[in-house]
Amino acid sequence: MTPSKTNRQPSAEDRAGSAAWEVLLPAASAPARTRGRSLQAALREAVRSGRLAPGTRLPSSRDLAGDLGVSRGLVTEAYEQLTAEGYLRSGRGAGTWVGGAVRSARPRARDLAPRTPGARADFVPGTPDLSLFPRAAWAAAQRGVLAELPHHELGYPDPRGLPRLRTALAELLVRRRGVVADPERIVVVSGVAQASTLLGLALHARGLREVGVEDPGSPQHDDLYAAAGMTTVPVPLDDEGLAMDRLQASGVRAVVTTPAHQYPTGIACSARRRTELLDWARSVDGFLLEDDYDGDFRYDRAPVGALQGLDPDRVAYTGSVSKSLAPGLRLGWLLVPESLADEVVERKRTMDLGHPTLDQALFARFVERGDYDRQLRRCQRAYRERRDALVAALEEHFPGTQVSGIAAGLHVIATLPERYGPQSRFLARAAAAGVALRPLSDCTHARAEDSPEVRLVLGYAHLSPARIRAGVRLMAAARE
Repeated sequence: MTPSKTNRQPSAEDRAGSAAWEVLLPAASAPARTRGRSLQAALREAVRSGRLAPGTRLPSSRDLAGDLGVSRGLVTEAYEQLTAEGYLRSGRGAGTWVGGAVRSARPRARDLAPRTPGARADFVPGTPDLSLFPRAAWAAAQRGVLAELPHHELGYPDPRGLPRLRTALAELLVRRRGVVADPERIVVVSGVAQASTLLGLALHARGLREVGVEDPGSPQHDDLYAAAGMTTVPVPLDDEGLAMDRLQASGVRAVVTTPAHQYPTGIACSARRRTELLDWARSVDGFLLEDDYDGDFRYDRAPVGALQGLDPDRVAYTGSVSKSLAPGLRLGWLLVPESLADEVVERKRTMDLGHPTLDQALFARFVERGDYDRQLRRCQRAYRERRDALVAALEEHFPGTQVSGIAAGLHVIATLPERYGPQSRFLARAAAAGVALRPLSDCTHARAEDSPEVRLVLGYAHLSPARIRAGVRLMAAARE
């Protein structure tokens, strides 16, 4: 049934009735048994989205029911339900109006996913090869856990994590990363992001308000520590890691560092610099916050052990399965210094009451049975082959390119010869050709408007060798 036509100009109420009729018509066509719920949901969404703006007067229940071809009772019930929820307001003899309590969600400022939709070649770093996820082994571990997990372990977990997983992680990290890992000081977290927030909150509770971050470094650290009330202070690097003179002059008492494979420059912190960093932390009664984001992936030699192993009371160590399995699992660990342990555990408890039990038990079994070690070896073989393919393709199509940093991780820094600059022009041409790139300047705090040389952070883990070669050819074709 459609609204009747008249020769007069439509009033505001007529326009509101028309709008309500349009957005509610699909709900009115729902099956009879669900029509009432569908009508309420459609009206709720129309208010929430702003299509029915605050202060809009709605048609009477009789008129709207007639327009929609439904019973008046359904409309009356919908009006009453949404009035009770605060979406609508009404008064005796005054009609029904859209309330002012609803605020539509703001659009996201940015998408955290690093991929670029529609790109013909995407070298943006940050994601592993998700097709390497061991589905069969993971499913087998899941079946085993569901068969053997005692009922009582499905209750609220210890906020630190299941003892079984913390014990398995301690053995794994001692063996692979050389840490000092007491299971009592391991906290299972939702990735390094949550570990960073927990550490920020614990430091804030001790009276610290600033934390140093590597420059260049991961842009995410600024937001994570800001969420904990901490201001980040950029600290430059030299050839051995964090520049000690700049760190000492910064006045901070805690600093985030990636000593095994600095992100993004690829520097491995020297033995001398490790000693200097620990001496600094002791001298200021401070802490080193070690992000071991890809410490297992070294291709030219055995990985350098974690800094935490040298002084577990001054180094908080974080890691996760985001690069080895999948970031969507949201599973990581934090080895916390004893002086921060109580505050971190209490913050974890109040934040989410602990990590999901089934996920923890599954990963514990995965580690205990050797499946995780096999996965790491599989990824290491694949990523080493892809790094070699990228370096060879750059040498072929961009002769004279310098690839800096150690042979490790999931990205390289490539500095192209000067003839390919300036950087802004090169990036524009690459983008026009459908090549997604991230310049090194995106990872620095003081970003220059332009640079005569082109320095790129090229991710390769998510690309097959064939796609890497094709992507570099496409990038080369766009350089002139």
